[in-house]
Amino acid sequence: MCEHKKYLKLSVEEARSGMRAGEGGPFGALIVRDGLIIGRGHNTVIHSHDPTAHAEVNAIRDACRKQKTHHLTGATIYSNFEPCPMCLSAIYWADIRSLWYSSGRQDAEKAGFMDRHLYDEISLPEGSREIITSQITLEEMKSLLNEWDSMEGKVLY
Repeated sequence: MCEHKKYLKLSVEEARSGMRAGEGGPFGALIVRDGLIIGRGHNTVIHSHDPTAHAEVNAIRDACRKQKTHHLTGATIYSNFEPCPMCLSAIYWADIRSLWYSSGRQDAEKAGFMDRHLYDEISLPEGSREIITSQITLEEMKSLLNEWDSMEGKVLY
C-alpha cells in the first residue's frame, strides 16, 4: 500500500506543477511498470487548446512514446482524480489493467468539472443523450472493411 501512496502523492505533485504553470486543471497522472515511472502527464487543456489533453491521456502518450509501443501491458496508472470516461477508455485502449486514484468524480464535480455528468450521459440510451446522434449506412464501408479483413500484416489494437 505504501508504494501506491507514494505514486499517488507524485501524481498530486504532477497536477500541482501543471496547474501552477497555468496549463490546465488540477489533474496529474503517472504510469509505472516494474517499479519504474515510464510516463507522466498533467492536464494541458488550457495550454494546448486541446480538450483531450487530460493528465491520463498525456501520461499514456508520454509512456507510449518512450516505450515505442501502443500497448502498456503490465503497467499501472496512478491519477490524483478518478479518470473521466474518455481517460478511462484510453486506459483500456493502452491495455493498462491496474488503476489507482485518490479523489472521486464527486470531488471533481465540486471543483467545477463535469466528469460525473459525462458518466451519467454515457449510460443513457443514444436517443436520450444531449448529443444528437445519427447514422447513415454507406456502401463504401463494406469495401473498406473487406479490405481491412483481407489485409496482411495488420496490427490490431
